[in-house]
Amino acid sequence: MLNYNGRLLSKQEVSISSDNRAFNYGDAIFETIKVEHKKVIFVEDHYFRLMASSRMLRMQVAMHFTLEYFEAEILKLIEVLELKNARVRFSVFRRAGGLYTPTTNETDFLIEANELQVSIHDQYEIDLYKDHYVSSGLLSTVKSTNRILNVVASVFKEENGLDNLLLLNEKKQLVEAINGNLFLVKDTTILTPALTEGCIKGVMRKKVIEVLKKDPNFTIMETEISPFELQKVDEVFITNAIVGVQPVTKYRRKTYEAKISQEISKKLKALALLG
Repeated sequence: MLNYNGRLLSKQEVSISSDNRAFNYGDAIFETIKVEHKKVIFVEDHYFRLMASSRMLRMQVAMHFTLEYFEAEILKLIEVLELKNARVRFSVFRRAGGLYTPTTNETDFLIEANELQVSIHDQYEIDLYKDHYVSSGLLSTVKSTNRILNVVASVFKEENGLDNLLLLNEKKQLVEAINGNLFLVKDTTILTPALTEGCIKGVMRKKVIEVLKKDPNFTIMETEISPFELQKVDEVFITNAIVGVQPVTKYRRKTYEAKISQEISKKLKALALLG
């Protein structure tokens, strides 16, 4: 079952036309959302990021599309699928029209949900991906369906027996991992690429920064980061909405600890329960 514009339909009943803009032009955005014990985790953050992305892309969202509606439509699908814990994809796409002159800025939405499967790896090896680059700038911060760079990088990752790859921008600076935001730990200072570097404006990235800003024991810096820093830091970890915090254990010949990342992971879990 799927939720298409508020209607619960089987996959066979959902009809996507050949002029669908998400398919033709990647003219769509989406949220990957975690549901635990029938609770939408960090629902406000996901909703407001979706709204901010819609405004940036000049998509018109219906007036009734409130936070309460957003959450209720997710839970409606969870209920009919009889899921307690789920991975949800909430997609919003502009209605049909030409490439340069869409006939409307009005949008449709599609919600998909599957049984939640989360695994944190004890050993996690990464490297750099240098074949193609992310464009720095705020447009890259939007989680659109145009993820061809991530797809090609994932194929490269599998071919080389790695767990993840770090993407670079045209300035050859660190941006993010294939499937999450990036953090580097050196003593009590934690670095993460600034949004101007082109990284996705991740919900979990936002929550990690919030947690660290409240902790007097750490200094968080959003900045430009050279790949050479990977050889100098004590820890590296990757974040996304489903896994939370994934510590990195190896980059080339460099190995890392996971003490701080595990501490942050515990704080995020506590925050999710409270939120």
